[in-house]
Amino acid sequence: MASVTSLTSSVNQRLADALSAALPEAGAGADPLLRRSDRADYQANGILALAKKAKANPRELAAQVVGQIVQGDLLLEVEVSGPGFLNVTVTDRAIIETLAARAADGDRLGVPVKEHPGVSVIDYAQPNVAKEMHVGHLRSAVIGDALRGMLDFTGERTIGRHHIGDWGTQFGMLIQYLIENPGVLAPAADVDGEQAMSNLNRVYKASRAVFDSDEEFKERARKRVVALQSGDKETLDLWQRFVDESKVYFYSVFEKLDMEIRDEEIVGESAYNDLMPETARLLEESGVAVRSDGALVVFFDEIRGKDGEPVPLIVQKKDGGFGYAASDLSAIRNRVKDLDATTLLYVVDVRQSLHFKMVFEAARRMGWLGDEVTAHNMGYGTVLGADGKPFKTRAGETVKLEGLLDEAVERATAVVREKAEKIGLSEAEIVENGRYVGIGAVKYADLSTSANRDYKFDLDQMVSLNGDTSVYLQYAYARIKSILRKSEGDTATAHPELELAAAERALGLHLDAFGDLVYEASAEYAPHKLAAYLYQLASLFTTFYDQCPVIKPRPAQDVVENRLFLCELTARTLHQGMALLGIRTPEKL
Repeated sequence: MASVTSLTSSVNQRLADALSAALPEAGAGADPLLRRSDRADYQANGILALAKKAKANPRELAAQVVGQIVQGDLLLEVEVSGPGFLNVTVTDRAIIETLAARAADGDRLGVPVKEHPGVSVIDYAQPNVAKEMHVGHLRSAVIGDALRGMLDFTGERTIGRHHIGDWGTQFGMLIQYLIENPGVLAPAADVDGEQAMSNLNRVYKASRAVFDSDEEFKERARKRVVALQSGDKETLDLWQRFVDESKVYFYSVFEKLDMEIRDEEIVGESAYNDLMPETARLLEESGVAVRSDGALVVFFDEIRGKDGEPVPLIVQKKDGGFGYAASDLSAIRNRVKDLDATTLLYVVDVRQSLHFKMVFEAARRMGWLGDEVTAHNMGYGTVLGADGKPFKTRAGETVKLEGLLDEAVERATAVVREKAEKIGLSEAEIVENGRYVGIGAVKYADLSTSANRDYKFDLDQMVSLNGDTSVYLQYAYARIKSILRKSEGDTATAHPELELAAAERALGLHLDAFGDLVYEASAEYAPHKLAAYLYQLASLFTTFYDQCPVIKPRPAQDVVENRLFLCELTARTLHQGMALLGIRTPEKL
């Protein structure tokens, strides 16, 4: 694998190296295109492309490669198939020896580390001040947190940015109401998250009612917006109270999601207020943005509306106010210049894709983005209800995120409680495991779906022990831990000299793929690929457990030790993989 270093090489990589070494000189450096196969352990398809390039017969070239391969302890059998494929079977020894090296690799388990890591700024989890978080905020938070975990593990330095909505006209209304009704907000330090949101909701509804019914108050509120934008101290101090109160609430929700949100990474729209005039000036002076009907805009020939006219990116409105484009472009300048970012990741609703496409192109024209700094929009799909429509309450209202998480934990706790007496869980463990299972179920349902696709929110399925769920993976992990506890006195030791059963080979080869999979899924920003790997790992372990007795009925001692080794490595891999996705693995379940 290019541009990485690792303490260990996978069977896959060792095999690729052996095949590459056997290729003729014309194929030096060629990719053998290895993939797992149901006809052998692997199939190599690269010979076809190489034969086409050399204008050679692919079967003859494949046969030539087979004759040059040094088999050693790695290869059991290599045969030519079809028009020039190579079917490759590796030795049992190669599998176990490689896994033993992986096991000795500590928590890394063979996951390569980048030789030249960059700095990725990830924009995710973007709630709005003075507003409750709803189900629409779920995906940005969960996907962004998983991406950070995966990228950090490959050596990348990640910086979070929570671009919260903390600026705009609604704050004039809220602040003016607070001025005229002092004491309606308790200090943020004196309330918990639920109280904070209750206070904010009450103030928001009351101020909105006055704003809609009292023209004089509406005018005072509008003037208050001007005071806010001008930096008036009294106005800014009251604005800060709303922000602080909202943060108390945000932290309570993120804590329920089992996510760490760092205060210094909450950098809202307001943070770029002073940068926006300069951003607009630079865009206009460079000619990237032009004046149109009094507004400062950027046009794109390839982006047109239904009428065929270009759709503009509005940087500054004709009344002098700045739009979202100005703050987003200012944020790019800040992240590239001040944070030394090499990659910008935006985990935002797919419906904002056009906006960010235009923002990124404008930034490229300015030279803020390019070969050395890239930007990616991780546009995510919608959370759907059982009816396949956007998830709403029965009354048609947006589903509150906090209530959704509480219900997931409640359902999961009931599932855990059913087995608690049998496995000896205390009440405290039931509560803790219920939280891990409930939150894990919500996260996994999201992460096991490709980010750009919609998915249905079905709590009954999410907390099921059957199917592709987090609970199934957590249960597989807990089952292994139970086996290891019961095996006291036996050691988990690799025995490369043993012949492996089919289920052992399948499990071993899948464990071997963990390092490459994590690295590739991180590079592709694809947590769903890691989730799919973990589900298959748990499934393969279930087959192994059914077909290969570990303790009862007891096999030979060296077989016991070797199977315990496979159990232990599977548990470590499940634990590490789930941790990268932000999901806990209870020891008992």
